[in-house]
Amino acid sequence: MSTAGRSEEQAARWNGPSGQVWTEAQAMMDEMFRGLEELLVDAVGPGERVLDVGCGTGGTTVAIARRLGGDGLCVGVDVSEPMVEAARARAEREGVRAEFVRADAEEHAFEPASFDAVVSRFGVMFFGDSVRAFANLRRAAKSGARLRLIVWRGAEDNPFMTTAERAAAPLLPDLPPRVPDAPGQFGFANRDKVHRLLAESGWSGIGIRPVDVACRIPESELNGYFTRFGPLGQVLPKADEQTRARVVETVRAAFEPYVHGAEVRFTAACWLVEARALPEPDGTARPDSGNR
Repeated sequence: MSTAGRSEEQAARWNGPSGQVWTEAQAMMDEMFRGLEELLVDAVGPGERVLDVGCGTGGTTVAIARRLGGDGLCVGVDVSEPMVEAARARAEREGVRAEFVRADAEEHAFEPASFDAVVSRFGVMFFGDSVRAFANLRRAAKSGARLRLIVWRGAEDNPFMTTAERAAAPLLPDLPPRVPDAPGQFGFANRDKVHRLLAESGWSGIGIRPVDVACRIPESELNGYFTRFGPLGQVLPKADEQTRARVVETVRAAFEPYVHGAEVRFTAACWLVEARALPEPDGTARPDSGNR
């Protein structure tokens, strides 16, 4: 599939059922990833302008805006209209200075050299052309601006995230397989690949280190979680009632090792990626890597 085709596929996905599911489950998902959010909030300071890429329903954007205070601004960008609408409503309720743009960050014409920091929690693994996307974000960053991203490590490091599909596979032969290195949840699992993409798109001082963050959701939310998210969430609604019941029973049993009383606990194994928007040693801007 062409890079344009991949981008269109992702836009359709996040403006369709996936975007709706995330919007409906925003409270649960924000609480699940609270520890990861804190890693991004810690990267910014009062009065700065910050770009939050793949902002979703705005949980991280609002938290950053609260840290920035009234003199700062956090701009969230996401391809999903329902999620951006939810984010705008949240920012208004919270009374923080945040703006939201419904756009593809890979190609959106951000104001050049306008952000002190670019951050993302799980929002950059879906680009059709990652070098083009990161070059576009590099142009939006001021000289010396910071980049801080959180992305998933591999599926083998995150067994919780694949428990549902592994347990359901014998009952659902049409379950879509994970495609290594394709845009998606584990698209940035390879550290060397991430380093190369950033270097080719003009970022400097690249550092990538593993972080393991404890996450939890209420046990009462578990069935709703695994039946709506991931590959299983795409296929299960199409199954007949009897099959759905068997899948739910089988998958729920597979999650039992993660259940601790009223809580479900797991570890999110991620990369914390950092870089800088630095000029070349002679003071000139870096070449536009995104249009090669």
